[in-house]
Amino acid sequence: MHPFRKAVESGDLDAVAALLADDVVFTSPVTFRPYPGKAITAAILRGVLRVFEDFTYIREIANPDGRDHAFVFTATVAGKQLQGCDFLHFDDDGKIDEFTVMVRPLSAAQALGEAMGAQFEQIAREAAEN
Repeated sequence: MHPFRKAVESGDLDAVAALLADDVVFTSPVTFRPYPGKAITAAILRGVLRVFEDFTYIREIANPDGRDHAFVFTATVAGKQLQGCDFLHFDDDGKIDEFTVMVRPLSAAQALGEAMGAQFEQIAREAAEN
C-alpha cells in the first residue's frame, strides 16, 4: 500500500502533510482556481476529511516509474454518495507536487462544494497558522 493511502486511511494527517512538497498545487473538483502551497493544501485535505463520511479507497493505480498515482475512492457527503479519484504527481524528492481531485456525479460534487464552502473559514485559519 502506498504511504499516501496508508496515511489517509489511518487518519494520520501529519503524515499526509509530510508527503506534500512546499510548492504543491491542489486542484479542486469544485472550484475554478488551483490552490498553490503546502499549508493551504494540507488544510483543504483536513477539511475534506471532516465532510466526507464513509471514505474508502477502492483502487490504486500507478505508472511504472512511480511518479504518477491515481487513488479511486467512494464517500458520502450530505447524504449524497460520490465516486472520485485523487491524481497525484510526485517530484524528484518523492513529494506530492500536483494533487488533482475529480468527483462524480454532479449532485454529489455540488454537495461537496457546499460542504467545503462551509469549512472554508476554518481552512483559511488553519492554512494561516502553518
